[in-house]
Amino acid sequence: MSARTLPLLFLNLGGEMLYILDQRLRAQSIPGEKARKVMNDIISTMFNRKFMEELFKPQELYSKKALRTVYDRLAHASIMRLNQASMDKLYDLMTMAFKYQVLLCPRPRDILLVTFNHLDAIKDFIYESPAILNQVDETFRQLIETYNCLPDGEFQLIRQTLLIFFQDMHIRVSIFLKDKVQNSNGRFVLPISGPVPWGTEVPGLIRIFNHKGVEVKRTEFTTAGNYVTPQREGSFELYGDRVLKLGTNMYSVSRPVETHMAGSSKNLASRAKENTVPNPLAKEELNFLARLLGGLDIQKPAGGETGFRLNLFTTDEEEEHAAQTRPEDLSYKVINIEATQEPGRRAELSRILGELEVAEPRPGSAEKGEDLLALMDGL
Repeated sequence: MSARTLPLLFLNLGGEMLYILDQRLRAQSIPGEKARKVMNDIISTMFNRKFMEELFKPQELYSKKALRTVYDRLAHASIMRLNQASMDKLYDLMTMAFKYQVLLCPRPRDILLVTFNHLDAIKDFIYESPAILNQVDETFRQLIETYNCLPDGEFQLIRQTLLIFFQDMHIRVSIFLKDKVQNSNGRFVLPISGPVPWGTEVPGLIRIFNHKGVEVKRTEFTTAGNYVTPQREGSFELYGDRVLKLGTNMYSVSRPVETHMAGSSKNLASRAKENTVPNPLAKEELNFLARLLGGLDIQKPAGGETGFRLNLFTTDEEEEHAAQTRPEDLSYKVINIEATQEPGRRAELSRILGELEVAEPRPGSAEKGEDLLALMDGL
């Protein structure tokens, strides 16, 4: 397991979340000013400097539920609200999209290009907000500084860590099914044609060398796929052509997107067992969430602002039906972790909450400390 996986997982899933929210805000005809505020608030919170500092510290991945809690808070960082069924669907779409991208990456290192594609698109959402753009660019620079120097072996380990995280998730997504890149059992169809990884040759030739390293024979063979050599490598710099299209916005053309649970009763039973057995990492997850949530800058709506509910389904009836039919063990509930008997954890939470205290809040300003205190209480 790579200790450098978490930032890539978080940023790519966050990018997919923003693609989906942008598409649904447009589909529900949310007024432009409100839609921009939602996107700006979520992106500003997501790229909070302290939050990013914690995220980029080398650490192991934690459970799906722990990460899901962070995205739940992110999605509600503005005036928009999602109910349980819509939040479940949002998380399903996010995870399956990034899983598909990881599986199709030509080289393990190309996961970084996928991340850059997400960040490039996020910058397009906030092009009118220089302060937030600066936050995203700072994260861009952190990515380049942290990952560009890593060897290929470390990227292979990162890819393996991501695939282990996603391995039991086989949710059917309508876009993937219509494009015939996903089977009815929720598993993806991997292509056997197209560009080969940068720096490699098109298959079809076997070279034989003698003990002195001199080529003595060549044999050609026919391949089942239609492979081509890539014209150039994607840019790993702050600006440039990424070449790779994985990680770009597949919702830019509006299409209805549905999700369906896939898997045998045996698989569902194993998932139920996984979710009900006490988690031995619960204490570590509390530490992880305490540090991450300590860096989040959650905003409350100002006095004159009114919130609204976003529906990830076409109709309210579909949303209600999804909430009733989703298996209990596959629905992500609030995590309850008892930390009162852990002095070390209490000290960490007290430190974080102490930093959030404001002696004399300005009239009309968002009481961020109280909001985060309530957030901590919900863990």
